[in-house]
Amino acid sequence: MSTENLWAPWRMDYLCQLESSGDLDAPELGSETSSSTCFICDAVAGKGDSEHARQRLVLQNDDRGVILLNRYPYTNGHLLIAPIAHVMELSDLESIQRTGLIDLVALSEQLLRVGLNPQGLNVGINIGRCAGAGLPGHLHVHVVPRWGGDTNFMQVTGQVRVIPQALEESFSHLSETLRKLIDVLH
Repeated sequence: MSTENLWAPWRMDYLCQLESSGDLDAPELGSETSSSTCFICDAVAGKGDSEHARQRLVLQNDDRGVILLNRYPYTNGHLLIAPIAHVMELSDLESIQRTGLIDLVALSEQLLRVGLNPQGLNVGINIGRCAGAGLPGHLHVHVVPRWGGDTNFMQVTGQVRVIPQALEESFSHLSETLRKLIDVLH
């Protein structure tokens, strides 16, 4: 059996953006400038500013970290959850920070189940560029909603993903769902 190439042209915009910003290489631990071009740090910096949040697709930004929509999603509703600290690995976080991160992952799971009703979820962390991390300098968790048939002939034959909802619509829908969910939880 021969190995086939999987072409992912939708990732090129993102990779070019990282290359031009200098964030393609992992920052050195403790670097003061490592977060200056990080889109996650930029999202965290706008805490409390609703326009900043909308532009950066931030659904939740609190003392535990940030939940945002992935601008280059694998499926509709693909979320990124990150700690506030600009670190590369789970072991770089204090125990309380890891707990906060997992709390946000659990909230994201609930949000997607209530808001999008997926049949399943993928939850994962890519640590290091060779492991698939597109932004290796700022640890983040992917929570990807899944439905039967979400990988179909378009992706296989046309190397195109069909995302059924615009990012702005996903953001509005999930923002409203999150507000309602938080009201119920508190």
